[in-house]
Amino acid sequence: MKKWMLSVGFVFTLSAFATACASSDAQNAASTGAADQAITISAKNFEFDQKEIRLKKGDTVRFTLKNSQGRHAIHIDGYDKDIKDNDTVTFTANRTGRFKFVCSNMCGKGHSDMVGTLIVE
Repeated sequence: MKKWMLSVGFVFTLSAFATACASSDAQNAASTGAADQAITISAKNFEFDQKEIRLKKGDTVRFTLKNSQGRHAIHIDGYDKDIKDNDTVTFTANRTGRFKFVCSNMCGKGHSDMVGTLIVE
């Protein structure tokens, strides 16, 4: 009888520990910005290296901006996300459609040419 109770207690403790660890892993993934996709956009005077980015609705994406020439920033219309030089922004693509992204830091004569499209399907 004691062996049986000891076994049940051990199984209960093990399952409680496993549940706590799984919950902790999910919370850590959310807080560290774990993403389905990681996209790095490189900006130089006066263009982005990616003019079009495609995502699936529900994807969590981590956008990073790297300036290879000049000082640039990105604003994604419709999602109201701003990414500054060497920063990373993580969000979930929860709306379908075409969303324009632009350089949001006045960078000179070709500033208005720095546009792209985020397409969420």
